[in-house]
Amino acid sequence: MNNLSKHQLSGLYIVTPDWDDTAKLLEVTEQALLGGANIVQYRHKTASDALRSTQALALLALCRRFNKPFIINDHLQLCLDIDADGLHVGGTDISVADARAKLGAGKILGASCYGDLELARSAIQGDASYIAFGGFYPSRIKKYAVTTPASIVGDAVREFDVPNVVIGGMTLENCQPLLAQGAHMVAAISSVYMAEQPQQAARAFASLFA
Repeated sequence: MNNLSKHQLSGLYIVTPDWDDTAKLLEVTEQALLGGANIVQYRHKTASDALRSTQALALLALCRRFNKPFIINDHLQLCLDIDADGLHVGGTDISVADARAKLGAGKILGASCYGDLELARSAIQGDASYIAFGGFYPSRIKKYAVTTPASIVGDAVREFDVPNVVIGGMTLENCQPLLAQGAHMVAAISSVYMAEQPQQAARAFASLFA
C-alpha cells in the first residue's frame, strides 16, 4: 500500500494503547475499523521486542483486510522489517529527514510537532507526509503539558499543503472546534479503545468527516 494518496490521510486516526493482550487489541481495533477508523498507529511504549513484533504483524494483517494504512510509532526497523505503510516519529526520535532517507519515498511519514510551527516547517522540509499537533486537552493515556493553542491548526492550514492530525484528550465534542479550523485527522486512543462500544465510538468520530 505504497504511494498512499492524501485523501487517505484524513478522518479518524486511532492510536493503540499499551495493551499486552493481543487478542483484545485486535478485537477492539477491528471494531474501530468496522466503525470507520481510517488509519491505525501501533504505539506500545512498554512492549518487549517479541510482543511488539507479534502485535505489529497481526495489526498489519488486519489493516490489510480493511485496506487501511498501518503506521508504526517510533520503531523504524520494525516498520521496515514488516513492510508497514509508514512511521510516526516524535520530537526525541530520529529526525524526519533521516527517517525519510531510510524509509524511501513510498511510505507515510508523520511527525509530532506539538505546539510549534517551526517544528512543522522542519518536518515538511524533511518530507513528512503529515504533521501532528497536540496535546490540546488532558489525556487519560499520555502525560504532557497541555499548551497547544487551537489556533495553530488554522495557521498550519494556511501555511502548509500537508495534512495535519490533532491529538491529546480528543472527544467527539472537543475535537469539533479543531476540525472547524481545518484539522484533517483526529487521533484518538481512549475515546475509542476505552469506549464501551468501540465500533459505535469510531462511527461517531467518522461521521464528523462525512
